[in-house]
Amino acid sequence: MRRFARAGLLLCLSACAASGASDAADPLSVKFGGFIDAYYAYDALRPPNRDRSFATQPARHNEFNANLAFIEAVVSGERVRGRLALQAGNSVQANYAGEPRVGTVGGPDLGRHVQEAVVGYRATPRLWVDAGVFFSHIGLESWVSRDNWTYTRSLMADYSPYYQAGVKAGYQVNDSWSAQLHVLNGWQNISENNENKALGGQLAWTGPDGWSAAYNNFWGQEVGNQGRFFNDLVIKTPEFGRLRLAAAFDYGLQKRPSGMRGFSQWHAGALLARWRFSKRVAAAARVERLVDRGQVVVVTGLPASFRGTGASANVDVALHEQLLWRTEFRQLWCEEAVYPKRPGGSFSRSDGVVVTSLALTF
Repeated sequence: MRRFARAGLLLCLSACAASGASDAADPLSVKFGGFIDAYYAYDALRPPNRDRSFATQPARHNEFNANLAFIEAVVSGERVRGRLALQAGNSVQANYAGEPRVGTVGGPDLGRHVQEAVVGYRATPRLWVDAGVFFSHIGLESWVSRDNWTYTRSLMADYSPYYQAGVKAGYQVNDSWSAQLHVLNGWQNISENNENKALGGQLAWTGPDGWSAAYNNFWGQEVGNQGRFFNDLVIKTPEFGRLRLAAAFDYGLQKRPSGMRGFSQWHAGALLARWRFSKRVAAAARVERLVDRGQVVVVTGLPASFRGTGASANVDVALHEQLLWRTEFRQLWCEEAVYPKRPGGSFSRSDGVVVTSLALTF
């Protein structure tokens, strides 16, 4: 595994070296911007410490707060590009809680505030090489709420990487096909937590009239040096009149701990639909399912495994070209009682949340 990862890293770096020195006359432009997502959410179970379980967004119950706020500087040029974005918010605290703390100069204290710190170089007309901290190549749903059809994230999104650190090479084969190779620290971690590096890949297709599909994967040695192989498929349709559809499917394998044979498995799927009423008003719905019997990615803290089904519906109103108001209801059901609730400190098999938010892009 280490040999493959190192070979991938050398391949990416050698592509840059082979292209020669950068063009000194290449003018660079810098664009500054930002985003603020403020919200209020009410959880039907009224969790004891207000932290909502198994969710990064919205993360708090019965509280007005900032889900995500960031400022950014984006550099663009013919052969050079980059982005620096610094962030804060409840979702940041929730999602980066698992960031490894190894040594004295790593860990979540600083890492969680770096949304992206990535620099890229176009080695050939079709090949870009980027390095640093950047958004994950995996999944249908983005880290930034404005870019998604729904406000809450599906279980499969919250339990696959939103971000990663490493180097990636992206090659545009032709107008329809592209491919990526990633050499990464690991499964959604900036700070390294073992001696291994991981590999990731993507094969994407953009078809006529708005059709698109992408296959993404991850291969690495994770907790306890257990091999993990993860697969993700995303499909989007064009707009049929006012309706657009999307689907995502995940399947993962991880070697069981030392002394145990075989692999633990988990799988997930989500179907989404979005209806556009007008330029300013739209509605979306999602159904989803995630099964993780071995608690590989969804750790309940209980003997019970996680087998969850969910549904959500939302309405979006563009109050301004740069201001979006969203209101959503989401319900989750599990085969086992895994959701903590306030009365008596017991657990429930289901949970519901309603959330409303205002998101400003500037």
